[in-house]
Amino acid sequence: MIEKVKHKGLALAILAAAQFMVILDATIVNVALPAIQKALHFHGESELQWVVTAYALAFGGFLLLGGRLADLFGRRKLFLTGIVVFALSSLAAGLAQDPTQIIVFRALQGLGGALLSPAALSLVLTIFKEGPERNKALGVWSMVAAGGGAVGLLLGGLLTQYVNWRWNFFINVPLGALTMLAAYKYVPASLPQAKQRVDYLGAVSITGGLMSLVYGLAKAADAGWGATSTLVSFGIAAALLITFVVNEARIKHPLIRLSIFSRRNVTGGTIIQLLMPAAMFGMFFYLSIYQQQILGYSPTKTGVANIPFTLAIMLVAGVMSRQITKINPKAVLTIAPLIVGAGLLYFARIPVHASYLTDILPGMLLMASGMAAVFVTATMATTNGVSHEESGLVSGLLNTGQQVGGAIGLAVLTVVSTAATKSELANNAVGGVPHALVHGFQRGFIAAAVFTVVASFVALVVFKIHRADAADIKQEAETEAEALAAIPGA
Repeated sequence: MIEKVKHKGLALAILAAAQFMVILDATIVNVALPAIQKALHFHGESELQWVVTAYALAFGGFLLLGGRLADLFGRRKLFLTGIVVFALSSLAAGLAQDPTQIIVFRALQGLGGALLSPAALSLVLTIFKEGPERNKALGVWSMVAAGGGAVGLLLGGLLTQYVNWRWNFFINVPLGALTMLAAYKYVPASLPQAKQRVDYLGAVSITGGLMSLVYGLAKAADAGWGATSTLVSFGIAAALLITFVVNEARIKHPLIRLSIFSRRNVTGGTIIQLLMPAAMFGMFFYLSIYQQQILGYSPTKTGVANIPFTLAIMLVAGVMSRQITKINPKAVLTIAPLIVGAGLLYFARIPVHASYLTDILPGMLLMASGMAAVFVTATMATTNGVSHEESGLVSGLLNTGQQVGGAIGLAVLTVVSTAATKSELANNAVGGVPHALVHGFQRGFIAAAVFTVVASFVALVVFKIHRADAADIKQEAETEAEALAAIPGA
C-alpha cells in the first residue's frame, strides 16, 4: 500500500535526483584519485584502489539487504535513512585526514547507497502504473542516472582543479539535504510488509568475506603471497564466504535464494556481470592515474577526456534496446566481450608520451561499444523466463555482481600492475618511475582483457539461445533500470 500521489512528476524528480547523486559519486571520485593519493599520502596503487573498492563492496554487499529492508520497513523510510547515511559519510570522507579514514567513510557511503537506491526504484515502480506511464518514468530514471556518470567525470575534474578534491564529497551534503526535505513533502510513504526475519548474517558475511578477500589481494601485492597477513586474510575470507553459503541454504528468508542459480541464464548472466565490470573498473582507475601522473593532464582535462566513453555507452545502449528483438543475444554476449577485450589490448600499448586521439580514444570507444552491448543484452537474456516475483532478486544479483566483480577485479589487476612495476624498477629500467608505472598499467590492461575472454566463453557454453519477444522487452525495461550500474562511466 502507498499513499495517493498528487505530484508524480515531482516525486520522480526527487527519486531520480537521489540516484543521480549515487552514480555521480561513483564517477566523480575517479578523476580525483591522484589528488587524494598525494594529499592523504597513500602508498601506491594497491592502497589507493581501496577508495574505489570500499565503496563498491559495501554498495554491492548490502544492496540486496537494502531492497529487503525497504519492503519490510517502508520504502520512503529506508530511502530517507539511506540519504542521511550517504550525506553524513560524504561529509566525513571530505574531512578525512588519512587513508584509513577515507576508506572507512567510503564504505559507509556505499552502505548509504545500498539503502537508498533500491528503495528509490521501488517507489518509482509503485508510484507509476504498469504500462506506458511506468515505461516513461523508467526512461527518465535511466537517462538521469546515465547523465550522472557523464556529469561526475566533468564535475570531478572542475572541483579537484579549481576548488579542492574534498568538495567531490562535500557536494553530496547540500544535495542530500535538499533531496531529503523534498522527499518528506512529495514522495509518498508506503506501509511496511508483514514482519519477516531479515538476513543480516548473510549481508554481513558476504560483505566481510569479500572485503577480506580483497584485503588479502592488496597485501599480496606488497607483502607477498606467503606473508602471514595475506594468508590470514584469505582464511577469514574463506570462512565468511562458507558461512554465507551455509546460511543462505538453511534459513527461510535468505538474502539470495541459491536455487535461482539452477537457471542457466541467471548463472551465466551473473558471472558475466562479475567479469565485465572487473575490466572496466580497472580501465578507469589506471587511465585516471596515467592521464594525470604520466601525461600531465589537469583534473578537468582528464574528466573531459573520459566523457566520450559515457556518451558512447548511452548511444550504443539506446540502439541496442531498440534492436534487441532482431538479434541473437547469445551471439552478442559472445562477441561483445571480445570487442571490450580488443579495446583493453589497445590500451596495453600505451606509451609514456601519448596522443589522445590515436592512443586513448580508439580503445575507449571500443570498450564503450562492447560494454553497452553486454549490459543491455545480459539484462534481457538473464531475466528471460523469470517470474515477476523473482525479477527483483535477479536484478539485484546483476547489480551486486557489477559492484563485487569490479572491486575484486580491480584488486586482481592491482596485484598484476604493482608486481610488473616493481619488477621493472628492480631491473633498473631506462626511463625510471614513469616508464615502470606505464609498464605496470600495460600488464594490468592485458590482465583485464583476460576477464573479457572468460566472459565470452561463459556466454558461449552457458547461455541458452532465445530471441527476445515483446513480453521480454516489457520485463527488461524494468529490470534494466533496477540493474543500472552505479559504476564509473556507465
